Amino acid sequence: MTTRVLVLEDDIGLRTSLRLVLEDDDYEVEEAGDAETALRLVEERDIEIMLVDLMLGGVDGFTFIRRARPLTDAPIVVISARDGVQDIVSALEAGADDYVSKPFDVTEVQARLRALLRRPALAQAASSPDQQPDAPHAGEVFVLDSGAGPLVFDRAAAHLRRGEREIHLTMTEYKLLTVLSENAGRVLSRAALLDHVWDRGFFGDERIVDVHVRRLRKKLELDPAEPRTLVTVRGLGYRLDAR
Repeated sequence: MTTRVLVLEDDIGLRTSLRLVLEDDDYEVEEAGDAETALRLVEERDIEIMLVDLMLGGVDGFTFIRRARPLTDAPIVVISARDGVQDIVSALEAGADDYVSKPFDVTEVQARLRALLRRPALAQAASSPDQQPDAPHAGEVFVLDSGAGPLVFDRAAAHLRRGEREIHLTMTEYKLLTVLSENAGRVLSRAALLDHVWDRGFFGDERIVDVHVRRLRKKLELDPAEPRTLVTVRGLGYRLDAR
């Protein structure tokens, strides 16, 4: 099945080069040279993944990401010459899933796209109504207590609920919570989470883990500043505690 990717890049030469490479990989490519056009495409087309430049004329990439994120769960990969720590963190906090610094090797971009599109088996099953089980099997439902009532994470259905309220998760947050819940009570290093969630190998940069953990904490914890469910083990990594 063809995957539809949006390329938001105001450099027409680079945008064309990316389109040609991605079409060779059997992607269906939607192009935009500005954020306003890209937002219309997100609203009108079934975009499955995005490559987004930060330095755009008019509305910048940070603003595009913030506006696009409520409209779609499609993974967002930032491609930018702005590779400072704060720029990277700001893009991830805005809702991006990954980033590639310019200049880049196209094989790295291809690898990032493949990793983000590689959904866990349970999420694939949940995406097809014909494949969903009538009731969750043992081990598919994980219950947490964040101090504000039980959190029920149904891995098979890709649902996180507190009582009757469903808590929205992006695909990256879902994958992160899946790995943590499968290893509940165990400390997972940033490198281990990077490998399991992003499948990045030598591309790894541990800052991306910290930012996504902070985002997930805001959804899990009563007080993210004093976490009791997704805790940091200083010098080692992160641990999910079931209570």
